[in-house]
Amino acid sequence: MMRLANQAAAGLMALCLIATTAGADVTASSKTEPQGAIAAGWGDLLGLEREGLRKLPDGALGAIANGPVPAPKAAAPVKVPLKKLTPKLDPVVRYDAAWLASLPAPSGGSDWQCLAEALYFEARGESLQGQFAVAEVILNRVDSGLYPRSVCGVVNARGKGACAFSYVCDRNSNKMREKGARDRAARIARVMLDGAPRLLTEGATHFHTRNVKPRWARKFKHTTTIGAHIFYRQPGA
Repeated sequence: MMRLANQAAAGLMALCLIATTAGADVTASSKTEPQGAIAAGWGDLLGLEREGLRKLPDGALGAIANGPVPAPKAAAPVKVPLKKLTPKLDPVVRYDAAWLASLPAPSGGSDWQCLAEALYFEARGESLQGQFAVAEVILNRVDSGLYPRSVCGVVNARGKGACAFSYVCDRNSNKMREKGARDRAARIARVMLDGAPRLLTEGATHFHTRNVKPRWARKFKHTTTIGAHIFYRQPGA
């Protein structure tokens, strides 16, 4: 179609040259003069050309002029690390033995071992909520900026001739002999280190049993009481 348009343009230029050389005072019938017949024929062709161009859909003329558009390349496949496909721990914690026992067998490094040991010796006689609450206190201390930045550092901290957790300094064996209590403490430690929400103690950093009254308890905010333990939050923690 573009070739036909170019030919038509060339014909029109030829007609213009013929008309110029013929002179302004010369008139002739297009039916008797060969040049007039040619001009009429080209006019008909150009009219058909314009009519055909008007019937093209939007964008078709540009596509004819520019040639075919190459097809887009297929996107490269995205590789997803396998660890992102692993489901995370359900953030809802149920404080019952059946739910805890349904979780995978726990394991971990030194922080997991230190937390499990602290729960065993400090709270194994408490309810599940009471044991989870003690775990919250230890992890709140780790995050507070006022204490060591690891679980083992918090559990084994000493100061002013005393230990933060009494079982560390009482010279008794730290071997966890009760199998059921040891397994329960290990599972709670794993759940808490895996990011379970801390909903029981309102950010507590301290606790003591009902039969003692440490001096710091008069200065710290009391947050809750669970079982035999009373919980407090240190100012600035």
